[in-house]
Amino acid sequence: MESLPRTEAPPSAIGAAAPSDQPDPHGPPHLADPRALQILATEHWGQLTARSLVYNETFTRGSMFLTFLSASLVALGFIYQGSGPDFVYILIAILALDLFVGLTTLGRLASAGYEEMRALQAMNRIRHAYLEMVPALEAYLSDSPFDDMESVLSVYGTEPATQTPSLLGSILHGFTTMPGLIATLDSALVGALVGAVIAGAGGEVRVAAIGGIVAGLITAVAMTVVMVRTFGAMERRVTVRFPAPGVLPAQPPGRRNT
Repeated sequence: MESLPRTEAPPSAIGAAAPSDQPDPHGPPHLADPRALQILATEHWGQLTARSLVYNETFTRGSMFLTFLSASLVALGFIYQGSGPDFVYILIAILALDLFVGLTTLGRLASAGYEEMRALQAMNRIRHAYLEMVPALEAYLSDSPFDDMESVLSVYGTEPATQTPSLLGSILHGFTTMPGLIATLDSALVGALVGAVIAGAGGEVRVAAIGGIVAGLITAVAMTVVMVRTFGAMERRVTVRFPAPGVLPAQPPGRRNT
């Protein structure tokens, strides 16, 4: 008996016969819109540009302060040659101006750090959306797709899953950053200014030196405490939407995790 010819099923029939548990090639429903990828990519490039601008401004502002400080010290060297006993008053005026510029630079660097942290968090959220669309790409991404602070700061080299930096290590690392450098120079300027004021008031050179060193150390400790608290305040202001596994999301003010 001759067998009947085999016919191919139409494409619609093949699609209807496909198992329902297969993953949607377009991602989850809230990202299935074909415009979603374009919007996310545009937002990603916008955040990259914003971070680049903040990064460049940080080093520009720091370089401007270092240039201003160097120029003022060179000017003091020329003024000292013919100023006589009035040099100490000129020194106080110039050091006070240097300290003002240094403090304003440090303030701007702190706000720029918060802006960069928000840009990094936004890019982590976008990366999370990419993985929702194509989960198989997780092994090919270098940075974290989670937006808790440990995951966001992992871009600087810390592995949040295996390494938790100590408080001392964080403080020592802070001195290697641009804000830490500016804070150290501001502390030295405070010490020099206090020593100059003591010398201008008729104090002995030894007393002026000791007073300046003590004032500089106290200022360095105070600035370290302020910077740690400022970073903690910035961290509390951040909203966590996609925390890493095992990390509790941030709670609204007045509520604690239980």
